[in-house]
Amino acid sequence: MEDKVNGLLIPEPEGELWYSCIECDFSTPLDRFLYACPRCGGLLRIEDKNFDRLLQVSPQVWREVFDRRRFLRIDALKGAFTFYELVLPVIPLEDIIYLGEGRTPIVRANEELSLLVGVPFFLKYEGLNPSLSFKDRGMVVAVSFINHLLKKDPQRKVLGICASTGDTSAAAALYLSYLPKDRVISAVLLPEGKVTEGQLGQVLGAGAVVIEIPGVFDDCMRIVEELSAKYEVCLLNSKNPLRIQGQKTYAFEVAQQLGWDTRGLVVVVPIGNAGNVTAIMEGFLDLKNLSLIEELPTILGVQSEHANPIVKWRKTGVYEPVKVRPSVAQAAMIGKPVSFPKVKRLVEEHYGEKFKAVEVSEEEIMEGMLLANRYGHVVCTQGGEAIAGLRRAIREGIIDREGKVFVVNSTSHQLKFLNFQQMYFQDAFPPEYGIRTEESLKNRPIKLPPDSSRIAEFLGLRRKNEA
Repeated sequence: MEDKVNGLLIPEPEGELWYSCIECDFSTPLDRFLYACPRCGGLLRIEDKNFDRLLQVSPQVWREVFDRRRFLRIDALKGAFTFYELVLPVIPLEDIIYLGEGRTPIVRANEELSLLVGVPFFLKYEGLNPSLSFKDRGMVVAVSFINHLLKKDPQRKVLGICASTGDTSAAAALYLSYLPKDRVISAVLLPEGKVTEGQLGQVLGAGAVVIEIPGVFDDCMRIVEELSAKYEVCLLNSKNPLRIQGQKTYAFEVAQQLGWDTRGLVVVVPIGNAGNVTAIMEGFLDLKNLSLIEELPTILGVQSEHANPIVKWRKTGVYEPVKVRPSVAQAAMIGKPVSFPKVKRLVEEHYGEKFKAVEVSEEEIMEGMLLANRYGHVVCTQGGEAIAGLRRAIREGIIDREGKVFVVNSTSHQLKFLNFQQMYFQDAFPPEYGIRTEESLKNRPIKLPPDSSRIAEFLGLRRKNEA
């Protein structure tokens, strides 16, 4: 076993990756940018035509390889590409861009918070990625592929483009800024007035071309889809199947951090464009196919009542896009998730009743974020949405708590969403959010004179006994 592990630790390019349509039998080699099936318009996935080669290695060896790579001093294998063979095994290690993404911690929730939610659980802090969100997992793969193509063709130039509510644009701008400025341009489309100052500042700071348009994310997405269909651009939204390849590593890491034991596991995921929940389900499926895990986990998808097409689909069996209303979970404010067809297929073919969906109110989302951070965590509004979803699922009996291990996906960093915290503390939410605030969750600075006695009196301090 030792020789087999050592022989696999530092991989060489191999595999046979193709774009494959999920709707028809179209497939083509992974040697260019492609985002939709040219035959039927369906979504594409990345398929390794030589996946069976991985089955020639025992699960015990693969676990040992992935575990040991964490200790190598090789940048390319430190992050998402720790799982090289399951991500993008056709590019050499020197083409991989590593900016510190991946290996985010799983943190046990504060006991008092667990009591409020109704069950002990873990938080996985995706906000500790370089651009402060989970999007870096997919972006490092997509941009590493761009880097690979640029090295193969020294004359090539690329314009990378995405639609975003904030986190995607921050990740795209960051990773593209690492490539040569004379060959790569980064452009993002944002819905005007619907991106936080912190997120907009990230994109501008990385030097991207920022285009704001009236409307919501769905309007931006429609335009970038049209641009990618008609012009030579690299689309960096999760419709790009390379993004999904990278975001699978969330599932790989969760399994690894739990000792490769997913029995009774429930993964709680906020759903926006449905790319992340797709990637997580595909990731666990890859591990199951390699026998690295015994069973698929239960997936609990969470949506706001203001943008809930997948919840409605699970309730009625009918999928229809919805018109979104303002939401504090901005990344989830999407009424027509691009990756829904992939979710539907994964549920129908593999997950079945292991895929559940629940909706929460805007008040519950804010309370989920504020309570989590009040009890020692670093959670964004989307993380608050996931916590609120777990709380409601437990309360309504959607999820059986007995014998389960709960991992909640906190997708971004709290500091990106301080504007919503401040709006809550100041009772400044516009009526369309429908949020009534709780006084016990508010916090404000207290002005006192520069006098230690007055401050001690205010804090209720008692004097030390004098000797």
